[in-house]
Amino acid sequence: MNVLFVGGTGIISSACARLALARGIDLTFLCRGKTGRHPVPAGAKVLRGDVRDPQSARNAIGDRSFDVVVQWIGFVPAHIELDIALFRGRVRQYVFISSASAYQTPPLRLPVTESTPLYNPHWQYSRDKIACEERLIHAYRGEGFPATIVRPSHTYDAALLPVHGGWTVIDRMRRGLPVVVHGDGTSLWTLTHNDDFARGFIGLLGREETAGDSFHITSDEALTWDQIHELLGRAAGARPDIVHVPSDLVARFDPEWGASLLGDKAHSMIFDNTKIKRVVPDFRAVVPYAYGAFEQIAWYDGDPGRRIVDHAVNALFDTILTAYRRAWPDLSQSS
Repeated sequence: MNVLFVGGTGIISSACARLALARGIDLTFLCRGKTGRHPVPAGAKVLRGDVRDPQSARNAIGDRSFDVVVQWIGFVPAHIELDIALFRGRVRQYVFISSASAYQTPPLRLPVTESTPLYNPHWQYSRDKIACEERLIHAYRGEGFPATIVRPSHTYDAALLPVHGGWTVIDRMRRGLPVVVHGDGTSLWTLTHNDDFARGFIGLLGREETAGDSFHITSDEALTWDQIHELLGRAAGARPDIVHVPSDLVARFDPEWGASLLGDKAHSMIFDNTKIKRVVPDFRAVVPYAYGAFEQIAWYDGDPGRRIVDHAVNALFDTILTAYRRAWPDLSQSS
């Protein structure tokens, strides 16, 4: 199978690339040559071009065609328009990576299925993903453009801690300082290891019958945000001093963090993965976050240079905690 990754060196895509190559897929990357922590893996081909520059992308691709094109870095409808023009007539399956944050927020019913409405009034990122999906469905219905939509939820690897502030939160735990947990800490959240996601995702590639359809790929494990922090604390050898702060108050001090809470993480999100399991019968999410948390702390402890404390984030936490304690002195005792 001849597969092109547009982008492909991120947290989710890097795991998918490794598995694709392990399963014998002929994998090519279209990228500008700039990669971060996840370089293009050995065994993959590289086409040097900028997908945001139509001429650069056309020059890089030439007259090639592909069984599958995966768009990892499409965020707004303009990106989709470029792809439709670029790959029309030269791809058998086009896979767009959307986001589970596009689902109705807050959801009126759980678990979330692929038939849950797409509606997120709180987060522009999610609304842009919805608009991308709508353009692709229109292209499928109008001209048969073979688009399959995939919605990851919160997917992590060893380095991507699931808490705002990353290592700064772990450092606070180890120093006995309070950490902010939004709401009352009991909303349910789904964390998916990138290797688990890859098993479901690679099984979708080449499935031309999925054109015009959508799938989410997540773990079946749901944890409260208190449990997530407690698992991280256990892995770090610390007992987290949790202070519950309303998401609205967080948004007052940090609108970007607030948008990611009110538009996503503040609401319970549990997913029904029946649909992806029906199409990819061997898909199972097997990595519990209890293991993932230890993997993450071990990665950071493996190199002191990775344990970077963000002093601006630290100051933000202290500012929020001070404001909360002044407003609600009887409710702000650490738990």
